[in-house]
Amino acid sequence: MKAKITMEKLCIEACYSSLNKKNEELCGDRVQLVNSAGSMLLVLSDGLGSGVKANILSTLTSKIISTMISSGASIEDTVDTIAHTLPVCKERGLAYSTFMILQISKDGKGYLVEYDNPPCILLRNGEKTSLDYKEKNIGGKPVRESHFDAYPGDYYFIVSDGVTQAGMGETLSFGWGMDALTEYISQLCIKELSPPKVIQNVLSVCKDLYLGMPGDDTTVSVVHIMKHQTVSLFSGPPEDPQDDSRIVSDFIATNAIHIVCGGTSSEILARELGRDLIVKIDCENSDFPPTAYIKGIDLVTEGVMTIKNTLEIINKYILDPVSQETADAISASSGASKLAKILIEQCTDLKLFVGKAINPAHQNKDFPLELRVKWRLIEEMAASMLKLGRRVEKYYY
Repeated sequence: MKAKITMEKLCIEACYSSLNKKNEELCGDRVQLVNSAGSMLLVLSDGLGSGVKANILSTLTSKIISTMISSGASIEDTVDTIAHTLPVCKERGLAYSTFMILQISKDGKGYLVEYDNPPCILLRNGEKTSLDYKEKNIGGKPVRESHFDAYPGDYYFIVSDGVTQAGMGETLSFGWGMDALTEYISQLCIKELSPPKVIQNVLSVCKDLYLGMPGDDTTVSVVHIMKHQTVSLFSGPPEDPQDDSRIVSDFIATNAIHIVCGGTSSEILARELGRDLIVKIDCENSDFPPTAYIKGIDLVTEGVMTIKNTLEIINKYILDPVSQETADAISASSGASKLAKILIEQCTDLKLFVGKAINPAHQNKDFPLELRVKWRLIEEMAASMLKLGRRVEKYYY
């Protein structure tokens, strides 16, 4: 989600998912994500052992770290607090939980701390890129710290050792390993897959290497700096028909992916541009409104129903970006799925060109209440995109 010094603020997306160790209901790994107006913070902690004890250790560790680092505490004070807070395991006599901290500000400044976890993998332009570290000894613990610059297109991978050790002693003598993992994910990132798809692929390999029974808690988290991409969406005729040419002119003038939603909006756009509007009839998907085609426009869809369904998909993504249900919804062939895919996977900046004319059909008492006013759905879409960390501008006509 821009050259480093003069660029607009970075659009940062982050997500994660885990496989529990076989026969365990709780995961011993814990990820905390903290998104603010100025930065994204990700903390991964791997608790000693597995099950309830590991879950408690990793939860406490990740919560303490995310709270303190977000508040500006030093890594020294944070580690000291952890050491004096974690309960001691009676069996091993240890209060032990590994951790990784990755913080990236919207202006491109990065901060990474590693303690006894597989190192962060940075892929830039599809190739592994090394970071400069400083070694520290904090309270007898060896900690690696790095300050770096982040760039659009970067992928940062923070994983637990359940990933690098996948298959150890079963399908592979020494486990998957860092080199093989890095090679695999580099091929995924060259294809510019979204973080959820990358995570699904990596966890699928891990599950296969474990023969379907993970020998350890296995967590993959991905932070992706999206490349700048504006999407302009035009929906609804203007209040004053004399503004038809103005809204179309403003919409087309943007350097963006161009999308129009709505039959009347599509007719206005085609007429003002002097281009044909061709409706695509898809008999296999008769339950969904058809899409259409206008030369030079990236996506042409029906209006209210498509926007409503798109909003549902985006909200599913917000709740659980890595679930199979979400992936299926995004990859479907309907106009709503195509629109959601663009907004989720490509859009960093959304420009909404909204006509305020009221469609009488949407005000009918027999028409579903939530669909009566299209601009209400547009407002909800804007709010959901803001939750995803995208920038949104609205223009009303």
